Amino acid sequence: MSVVKRRAHQKQVRAWRVRKRVRGTAERPRLTVFRSNKHIYAQIIDDGRGCSLCAASTSEVALLAKGANGGNRSAATIVGKALAERALAAGIKDVAFDRGAYRYHGRVAALADAAREAGLNF
Repeated sequence: MSVVKRRAHQKQVRAWRVRKRVRGTAERPRLTVFRSNKHIYAQIIDDGRGCSLCAASTSEVALLAKGANGGNRSAATIVGKALAERALAAGIKDVAFDRGAYRYHGRVAALADAAREAGLNF
């Protein structure tokens, strides 16, 4: 197995390890985070129905000005706040946080803290 495939597999195993403990229900959906070098994406998912209830990302023009850096902590804070506002508008207050294969550190922690400050409970 090549180094690239092994690292991808290890990342997937870390994500499975987190997700086997975190399940999204209708009462408490799952807030999941995906992080790339350029952007950060977050969505709230009801695993029972298998659908996304609301989402926010730095790739949206409404959230981030064109040409701004979407791969830093300030951008993650903007996304966390926007996601919390959309979730509260949809009637979602409690969520289960799914950090995926990422450490709770840096951009992921900034997004989570902003969502908490804007009114989400997790």
